[in-house]
Amino acid sequence: MRSAVSCLSHFLYAMALLVFSSACTHAQDDPGRKKIGTLDVAVYYGTDGDPAAAGANREQVSETVKNKLLATAELKFKHYRSMGGESKTIFRSYENWAQPLNPSDEILIRFETRMEPTKHEVPLNIELWLSRKKILKSDLSLKYGQPLYVLGPEWRGGRLIIAIELASRNLEIEKANP
Repeated sequence: MRSAVSCLSHFLYAMALLVFSSACTHAQDDPGRKKIGTLDVAVYYGTDGDPAAAGANREQVSETVKNKLLATAELKFKHYRSMGGESKTIFRSYENWAQPLNPSDEILIRFETRMEPTKHEVPLNIELWLSRKKILKSDLSLKYGQPLYVLGPEWRGGRLIIAIELASRNLEIEKANP
């Protein structure tokens, strides 16, 4: 009798594991969690005054970034410093948040896809939050290699500049949508 009970308990345990592993597999196959690319969010400080106001450890931006910023009249400053940034995965149908000045939550970017991405762009809903208030909401299509720059608030005698850029794309998407 004891062996039959032991055998039955092993059988029930095995069945429970099978059901649990099946549920986990279905959760992993969620098409909404499919990674379709990466979004880079960076914050820069631009000033015509003393760039040391940004902080002692703030590095100058690269020449490439500087030239892109100087190409727009509203973003022209004598000095630029990199304040921080974050790269986040873009999921097919889930909202995500980027926090470029981690651990501070003074600047947050909320984003999610609007439609199927193409080889060269991803249609996104983007919101910019400053000090826990939504200040910008936009439906746009970001193209690879073409960052979106947002002139942020005045800060320490200069301005913060938020850059949002598609950093990479899922190559499976590229094959499916030439």
